[in-house]
Amino acid sequence: MYRIVEATDVGPAVRKIEVEAANVAAHYRAGQFVIVRPTTDSERIPLTVAAADNAAGTITLYVQGIGKTTRQLNQLETGEALSDVAGPLGRPSEVENYGTAVVVGGGVGTAIAYPVVKALVAAGNRVIAIVGGRSRGFVILEPELEAAGAEVIACTDDGSYGRPGFVTEALADVIESRAVDVVFAAGPVPMMRAVAELTRPAQIRTIASLNPIMVDGTGMCGGCRVDIGGETRFACVDGPEFDAHLVDFELLARRNQAYRNFEIRQNAAFDECRAVNS
Repeated sequence: MYRIVEATDVGPAVRKIEVEAANVAAHYRAGQFVIVRPTTDSERIPLTVAAADNAAGTITLYVQGIGKTTRQLNQLETGEALSDVAGPLGRPSEVENYGTAVVVGGGVGTAIAYPVVKALVAAGNRVIAIVGGRSRGFVILEPELEAAGAEVIACTDDGSYGRPGFVTEALADVIESRAVDVVFAAGPVPMMRAVAELTRPAQIRTIASLNPIMVDGTGMCGGCRVDIGGETRFACVDGPEFDAHLVDFELLARRNQAYRNFEIRQNAAFDECRAVNS
């Protein structure tokens, strides 16, 4: 069992969970993820590690309660425990001193971007973090990104906080006004696709984190199969980060909906179970 040191809400249906996982914390590098199960009869789900404290033996996860298992996970409180935490898994981010790096995070994708920002700053880069959400409550980790040494541009779709509009609009302005050497993107598939199309004409190296497509985290299920430059890759074992200009985002978007009906049924069953037990 993996004890939860702290569990707090940080946004609408988004929860920060710090959990004891000493072996993961000791070997983790930015960009990697873990497979967790809230209980012994839960399904396995992949979650990016947002931070690791080797001295304390803990890792930090940010969980958006969308499907049955993430909602189940977000019901756990401080002092309770997860059944399983396996990892770290996936290839670490390719971090070097590029010069000026822009990291774009959409919604809970900012939790994926956060460790990349810290690693890029540590490597000597000037880092600009563009983070966004539908409204104020969906913009997370802004103070942490600033503390890590990044220049932060916060955006909201509805204009309720920060810069009004999409993160891609802010990115376009940054590219127009400054020399950018690399862009990292993490968030919803349509957002990452828009980022890739924005940077393509300028031939700016762009890396997309394809976490949204991952299922079991081992490549065995085939659910994370992606087309990268005409070749088949598996996001959880060959990634999760890939050259965004080589990703077939149209295929990725279709595959990302493959389990949608199953998720709807599982959510309905979860709601029914909660109603019976309340």
